[in-house]
Amino acid sequence: MATPITLDEVAALREAVTGVVYARGDEGLAAEVACYNTAIVHDPDVVVGARTVGDVVTAVQFAGAHAIPVFVQATGHGAFAPITDGLLITTSRMDSVAVDPARRIASISAGTRWGAVVEAAARYGLAPITGSSDTVGAVGYTLGGGLGPLSRTYGFTADWVRAFTVVTADARIVRATASEHEDLFWALRGGKGGLGVVVEMDLELVPLRTFYGGGLFFDTAHVEDAMRAWVDWVHTVPDTVTSSVALVRFPPIDEVPEALRGKFVLHLRYAFVGDETEGERLLAPIRGAAPAFLDLVGEMPMSAIGSIHNDDDSPGPAWDRGMQLKDIDQDFVTEFLARAGPRSDVPFIAIEIRHIGGAAGQEQHGGTAVGGRSAPFTLVMIGVPVPELFAVAMPQKSDYIVAGILPWIASETNINFLGHIASTQQFASAWPSHAYDRLAETRSTWDPGRMFAYGP
Repeated sequence: MATPITLDEVAALREAVTGVVYARGDEGLAAEVACYNTAIVHDPDVVVGARTVGDVVTAVQFAGAHAIPVFVQATGHGAFAPITDGLLITTSRMDSVAVDPARRIASISAGTRWGAVVEAAARYGLAPITGSSDTVGAVGYTLGGGLGPLSRTYGFTADWVRAFTVVTADARIVRATASEHEDLFWALRGGKGGLGVVVEMDLELVPLRTFYGGGLFFDTAHVEDAMRAWVDWVHTVPDTVTSSVALVRFPPIDEVPEALRGKFVLHLRYAFVGDETEGERLLAPIRGAAPAFLDLVGEMPMSAIGSIHNDDDSPGPAWDRGMQLKDIDQDFVTEFLARAGPRSDVPFIAIEIRHIGGAAGQEQHGGTAVGGRSAPFTLVMIGVPVPELFAVAMPQKSDYIVAGILPWIASETNINFLGHIASTQQFASAWPSHAYDRLAETRSTWDPGRMFAYGP
């Protein structure tokens, strides 16, 4: 049972850490806990803005003494529900990355964003298996598995983790690897939460200076032709190609580039690991299927990997719903465009389908807890940034789209795509049943008191 927290105890905690401490009602708390999704407003009992591993240990000890839950936030990209009690550790100040080029290892602190890792690795002609956005926290993303623009070639990001340094529920600092605390290492590679606070991650890098990729934009009249061509084409490409398509409704506002302003488009994202000539040859069937009014594909340095998806990284209210798909075909395109295409009235700014499989469909470098390997496509619906539509309109409209594509929806998905978790059944769908059961056992072993509250 939680015990009351006095002002004197908060003052003592403030003296014990090198970072910052806020209690509910303190000026500065709201800014400290603000997340990428501004529709989510946290108001925990206590916040520790950690600067060091020692700060994290002290915070966990404090939570244990008061029997309150512990939550962790780096950037807030993954926030899906308000935190209204317990202790929140923010790790944004722990943002260092060190690269050992001889070992091809990047040591990444808890609050580091992908852009910093990409930049540090590029100095040595190396690259992480990164996500699509430069501003997402590297550790939180990887704990859920991590599917990025190179996933078919290299697999999930979690496949490339070689060690985690973790503060456990009993405030110990533990290093988990393939040969030390193997159960914890397995669970952290894809299990997401409920296991401890990861304060550092060692990630193996790949030798990669450039890739051939970017985006093609097809106007409304050519959306169907381009999408039908893509669905056939993805069944023919080698694992060196990773691609996705997104139906995007660009608002008619000045912040949008003039060429895209007010348009409904199909944005095809492409990444090929290999030489430019071969990358161009492989993409030729798509370029020939319909005219693209913007062709931004070419040879790029790895430092430009974030430009493929060109995600909007400015904070704002966000709503999304994700799932994975079984094999898709032309009948899928017909049903999907009938409900989500240019003539539909749905409140989604983007609906993205990613082609995965390849290396992501197979275990890489030992076993992991990653869910979703068996389904070769993901689908994510991203709502317009209007919070008044989040509670009813968007769930209803997403249900409408799902109803038309039910035969293609996979029973298993990945925890990073779930968003808000509404039920135990939905939570369990993020992993194969054997992995879900093993995760539950591992969480009970490492956090028997459920300090790191996670899942229903």
